[in-house]
This record gives sequence, structure tokens and C-alpha cells, in this order.
Amino acid sequence: MRDLAFVAFLFAFIGIGFRKPFLFVLCFCYIDIVAPQRLSYFLINSIPISLIVFGLAILGWLAADDKRDTRWSGRQTLMVVLLFYCWMTTIYADFPVEAADKWSWVWKALIWAIFLPLTLRTKLRIEALALVLLLSAAAIAIAGGIKTAAGGGGYGALQLLLSENYGLYEGSTMSCVAISIIPLILWYRKHGTIFPSDWMVSLFCFALVFACALLPVGTQARTGLICLAVLAILSLRAVKHRILYMVGAALLAAAAIPFLPQSYTERMETIRGYKSDQSASTRVAVWAWTWDYAKDHPFGGGFNAYLQNRVRVEKEASKPDEVASVYEEESRAYHSAYFEMLGEQGYPGLTLWLMLHLTGLIQMERIRRRYLKTRRGEEQWIAPLATALQHGHIVYLIGSLFVAIAFQPFIYMMLALEIGLTTYCRRREKESGWRPLAMRPMAAA
Repeated sequence: MRDLAFVAFLFAFIGIGFRKPFLFVLCFCYIDIVAPQRLSYFLINSIPISLIVFGLAILGWLAADDKRDTRWSGRQTLMVVLLFYCWMTTIYADFPVEAADKWSWVWKALIWAIFLPLTLRTKLRIEALALVLLLSAAAIAIAGGIKTAAGGGGYGALQLLLSENYGLYEGSTMSCVAISIIPLILWYRKHGTIFPSDWMVSLFCFALVFACALLPVGTQARTGLICLAVLAILSLRAVKHRILYMVGAALLAAAAIPFLPQSYTERMETIRGYKSDQSASTRVAVWAWTWDYAKDHPFGGGFNAYLQNRVRVEKEASKPDEVASVYEEESRAYHSAYFEMLGEQGYPGLTLWLMLHLTGLIQMERIRRRYLKTRRGEEQWIAPLATALQHGHIVYLIGSLFVAIAFQPFIYMMLALEIGLTTYCRRREKESGWRPLAMRPMAAA
């Protein structure tokens, strides 16, 4: 029955796309995030559905889409340069076969992120992409939230629809992404028009936020707790009564602690004493190895260069009856997007990656300030969307300190959404000397 549901939904989605080619774009985003071909048992798991829809999306845009409003962004140029550089490091990788395996999906994520902003010409398309990203991630978050609320979960034990660490189905990755999309969920609740805001939309959005907040508990990923704390701090920018907000947040956190599983609280306590936790100690040792490796290989070792690492770790005693221990680890993953970029792409790749993200934060801040006090009704959604994307972006950058998700496709779709919003606003501002109509002082009213 599940296979029949997937097939019916995909065929309906693709069929409508032949009348509205932009739907091919949305369909590919759904397929790339949810991966229904991996969830299917026999009907679509042998069909290259992702490649087919990818081709239909690009051909549909080339053949039927209006190109007059299309704009190119400097961040797309950065991604083109990063794409070319990653291709070069793959050719000269330390592990050619393993590097080619990762390159087989990285180039698709980058190409899609470069192409996607070209299709975001209107407010409706920007909103539609945001909605599809949210609903696709929600399919995973809701399943994880329900299992967590029912008493399931555990580190490496919470199954998110798929029983393998693919894409967003990896616990730490999904915990980071789930917290990063909370601002976008709250934006859609207030400013969405495809499903106009009413009590049902509000109820669904609040339930989805709750499910996203539960994921760090269900996955027991320390990254999720850190991301949640970062988002709570960032939210101070948007609330009117900050003291009341801080008191309420503190009371809510205190009230939630007694209901948390003991295994979760014990794991979170290792954030302070990482030297007594084997996983955290190994992670720090791998980062030190990567730093030394980059000194001798400034242009990186290509994808999966970590396979050659060998680290010696000293684990401190966590209890009085324990003793310190020393052990060695081999081929341990980076567990950090920053060190992932440094080890695989070297200093040039890390620089390009940081420029791509930092310029995005700056652009969102510029749009936020420009439209924050606008009085035009049709512009009220712009500043809140820029703020939501910026906050989600910051959460991702903090979370990726501890998870190797430098090329996570979902994040690049979020970057494309930022670029689409930027080019949309830039085009409006160039039309007939258009400028945002800022709110005037009360004395001049």
C-alpha cells in the first residue's frame, strides 16, 4: 500500500508538471529530501526517478519558463567556482574511488542549488519552494516526533522512516535541520498564502515545531540541544517582551527536565566533560589530525580523505571507580563541516564555503533592515522571511561545527531560497526607481 501511495503521488505530481513546469522543480526537491525511491519496496526503487525529474525540471525551465525576470547572483558564481574546485580535488584525490562516490551526489546538489534561484521569479514561487521544503522535512520530523513522544528513540536507535543514515535520515543531521527550519515554519504560519493562515494551519505549524523540538531528544544528538539553545537566543531579536520571553523559556526548560529520559540527560552532560566521553574525545583528536594534515596538504586530499587518519586518544575517567584509558582509532569521520571542508578541499575550498555562507547572512540582514518598517501590505512578508532564513542559516552553521554536513543538499536548497529572495527584491527595486516605502515618524503622519 505504501508503494502504491508513493507511485500515485509522484505520478500526479509529475503529470501536473507537464502543465505547470515549475512543479517539476518542486517535485525534485521533494524526491531529493524524502527519497521515496529508497522507502519503496518494489515499484519505484529500480527506476532512476530522481534523475528523470531532474531532467524534466531543467528541460521544462528551458522550454517553457519566462526568462525575462531571471537574475544571476554572485553567490551562484561562488558555487560554480566551488563546483569546479571540488571536481579538481576529486581528480587528484588521495582515495579516487571513494572520492568519486561522494562526488556522484555532491555535484548534483551544487548544480541544483545553482539552477534553483533562476526559477524563483515570483513571490508565489518563493513561497511554494519554502512550503515544499518544510513539508518534505516534516514527513521525517513528524515520524521522529511521534516515536519520541511514544517513548522510543535513543542515540543511533531512532528510525526516521528509513533504516539507514541517508541524507536527513541521519539523527544528528536531522536534529540540526529540524531546529533550523523552525523559524521558517513560524514565518509560514503568519505569512503563507498557499494555505492561508487559519486555526488548522496554526495548529499544524505549532505541532510541527513541537515535533522538530522533540527530535534532539529522540535522537539524543548533542548537536540538536546546542542548535535549540542558539535558536532560543536568536529569537530574542524578534520578541517584543524579552524579559517575559526569557523567564518563560527558563520555566519551560525547567519543567521539561523531569520528563526527559535519563539516557538523554546523561548524554547531554558529556558536553561539559567531553574528555571523559570516547566519542567526543575522538572527535577532537580527528580535528587536530585534520589541522595538521592541511598544513602539509593545503589544497586538501579530496573527498573522504579522512580514511587515512589514525589518532591516539586519551579518555579521562568519568567516575571515581574508573581509570583513564588510551586507545587508537582509524578512518574516523570529521564530524564537523568546517574540518570536512579543510581536510577534503583545503584552504581554498574552506574559504569559498565560508564566503558562500557569510555573504548569505549579510544579504539576509540587508534585506531584513531594508524592509523591516515597510508600510506596503505586499511587502510585509519579506523582512520576516529574511529573518527566518538568516536564523535558520546561523543554526545550521553552529550545528555543522559538530556534524559533517558541508554538502547536505537540503541546506543548499535553503541557500537557493535565500538567493531567490535576494534577486526577487533586487529586481523589484530596479523597476521604475522603486524603493521600499518605510514607515514615517508619527509627527509627520
